[in-house]
Amino acid sequence: MSLVDFVPTPKFEEYKERFKQHYKMERREDGVILIQAHTAGGPVQLSVQNHRSVGQMFKTVGADPENEVMIFSGTGEDFMMDADPEGFKLEQEDLQHWAYEYAYKDGRINVSSLVNDLEIPTIGVLNGPGFHTEICLMCDITICSEDAIIFDLHFTIGSGPGDGIHSCFLELLGVKRGAYALLTGQAINAQKALEYGLVNEVVPRDQLLDRAWKIADHIMTQPRVMRRLTTQVVRRPWKKRITDDLDGGFGIQMFAHLAKKKAMHSKNHIATSCAYVKEGKETPIK
Repeated sequence: MSLVDFVPTPKFEEYKERFKQHYKMERREDGVILIQAHTAGGPVQLSVQNHRSVGQMFKTVGADPENEVMIFSGTGEDFMMDADPEGFKLEQEDLQHWAYEYAYKDGRINVSSLVNDLEIPTIGVLNGPGFHTEICLMCDITICSEDAIIFDLHFTIGSGPGDGIHSCFLELLGVKRGAYALLTGQAINAQKALEYGLVNEVVPRDQLLDRAWKIADHIMTQPRVMRRLTTQVVRRPWKKRITDDLDGGFGIQMFAHLAKKKAMHSKNHIATSCAYVKEGKETPIK
């Protein structure tokens, strides 16, 4: 008998309750877990608090050995097209502190935890238009709704795109398409996203979760160790990509913000940059 016990692993019912302000969670008996990001029951509104929750949630889900496949999605008609009205108040009050805590530290953890801390297959379900879609696009498999639009707003609001979306776009789109999307704010619709290789399938919105469950059912036909080891094989390009340029990209973005001494985000900035997507334009270029 060992002199010590195992440290208890996270329990689903406990962390389901802990994260309920940010995520709705359900899990089948076979260990397939569905996680739907939300704000007050609707689409995600970006905030310092929400941003921090992402990595915390992925690390917790990854530490629970009873989870076998993760389905991750948003809630409602868009993935993320708005900001919490008071969501960046902390950042505005103490930019130097939160530039590190919220942006550099939390942001790096969010992306790296998706790739490194979840040793189970992941299925991203992009339920509509939005920014910060790297959280769905960097899953092992990604499906999207017919009205999904993928775009990055960082450059448009005067920010360097270094917080993980750059890694995502350059890996999936390649150098030329990635640069164009990042510099112009290109709005990539669902069919073009499929053509470009950003997503694997385009599915009617009302069939998205059913399709995700069916994909998970197929993955679950193989033994547990096979599922987990195969995940490590297919995820190697992401591991290399984030090792090579995630920290550096974030550092450049943070330097740019601190050098100009302005808050990194605001509701007005985000609303302005999302407007052209809502109007059906391809880019904000006039």
